[in-house]
Amino acid sequence: MKTLTMRVDDSVYQMIKIAAEGQKRNISNFIEFATLQYLTSVQYVDNSEMNEILNDRELLQNLQNGLKDLKARDYKIV
Repeated sequence: MKTLTMRVDDSVYQMIKIAAEGQKRNISNFIEFATLQYLTSVQYVDNSEMNEILNDRELLQNLQNGLKDLKARDYKIV
């Protein structure tokens, strides 16, 4: 287990505190819970969604072209 130190705005802290109290959790446990909820619901796709992505040839080609441009440093940040 690791210890994490972070700074948050007072208003954000109050929101976290209220949410943690509402779930009968301490703040540390609530932050861990909320982070896991976010990472598993937003950052990952289920099998059917992945199959849809993998079957979209145009999307895959655009991703490959983008990766090629990135490697060639042929891009502009806007």
